[in-house]
Amino acid sequence: MNSPVPVVCAIIERDGCVLLAQRPPDKLLPLKWEFAGGKVEAGEDAAAAIVREIREELGCAIVVRSALPPFDHDYGRVVIRMIPFLCSLAPDSPEPHPHEHVALAWVRPDELSNYDLAAADLPLLAGLQAT
Repeated sequence: MNSPVPVVCAIIERDGCVLLAQRPPDKLLPLKWEFAGGKVEAGEDAAAAIVREIREELGCAIVVRSALPPFDHDYGRVVIRMIPFLCSLAPDSPEPHPHEHVALAWVRPDELSNYDLAAADLPLLAGLQAT
C-alpha cells in the first residue's frame, strides 16, 4: 500500500469566523467547500507548505498559530494525511482572493454545517464548533 499523501490546510480565523474556499467545477471534488491548502512538496516542512499554498491560492500572507493533530482520510483512489493549521492573516496581508477557487466565505463555526464540505475537512468541524 502506498503511503498517505501529505496535504496541509489552513483554518484561517478572523473576527470569530473561519475562511472557506469553494473548489472549481473542473477539479476533483467539484464545488465542494474546503479549508484552503494543498500538497506538501518533497522535502518541504508542513508549516512552510501551508504558508506557500495560501500565498499561491489566495494571494495573502498568514501567520501559523498552531498545528492541529494530523489524520488520514481515504478518498478511495488516494489516502491523504491531512495536516491542519490554525492561522490568522498577517497584519500587512492583502485580503484573500480566490486565485484557484470560485468563491471564498468567512463563516461562523456554528454555520459550517450549512456548507457542502470536502470529506477530509469534516473531522475538523467538531473542534471548531466546540470553541
